[in-house]
Amino acid sequence: MKMSRIAAVGTVAASAVFVLSAPAFAHVSVSPEGQAAKGGYATVNFKVPNEQDDASTNKVEVSFPGDHPLASVMTQPVPGWTAKVTKTKLDKPLEIHGEKIDEAVSKVTWTADGKGIQPGTFQKFPVSMGQLPEDADELVFKAVQTYDNKDVVRWIEPQQKGQEEPEHPAPTLALTAAEDGHGAAADTAKADDKSGTTENASSDSSDSSDTTARVLGIVGIVVGAAGVAFGVLAGRRRATS
Repeated sequence: MKMSRIAAVGTVAASAVFVLSAPAFAHVSVSPEGQAAKGGYATVNFKVPNEQDDASTNKVEVSFPGDHPLASVMTQPVPGWTAKVTKTKLDKPLEIHGEKIDEAVSKVTWTADGKGIQPGTFQKFPVSMGQLPEDADELVFKAVQTYDNKDVVRWIEPQQKGQEEPEHPAPTLALTAAEDGHGAAADTAKADDKSGTTENASSDSSDSSDTTARVLGIVGIVVGAAGVAFGVLAGRRRATS
């Protein structure tokens, strides 16, 4: 009986050690530095881990969404890597800040100049992008990771709501609500606040003036009455003398 319990405990312990020691497989992802607000601009990081033990990642390609084209995309220099930005003509030009844009970024490719992303490490690739769409809650990118042993991993599967994460999920950037203080509605609200403040100030000033006038009027009446009383008393004294 005791031996059975010891064996069972040993089995559970061995299983726990196996689970804890099992490698945690990561995938290519994208996350903003701060927030990625709708209608604004954001800096994001594409995080690329190396999942192989005997090969290094020497090329990363990220395709940008065609249904929500981004006119402005800038890469930040990454030591040991060369970035190439590819643009594509748009069927329907975009209008940004009053200007029509007829092309947008379709892909960014990073190629390693040296050892690349070695086993057991990851690399971040910063990108500034905008103007983010106002009619979408997320942007889905497709990434292709190439190893120096010629293996290619395609991170292109979209996440379906209510379903488990796919084997090779596409990097997805969640967009937050537009920041406060922007837009015509906010400007109108600010104007109303200023107008209300001015009206309140005028009202307060008017009330103060009325109060001052009333006080001065009362003082004048009192002074006048005192003068009349003094004159009457003076006349009586003269008549008596």
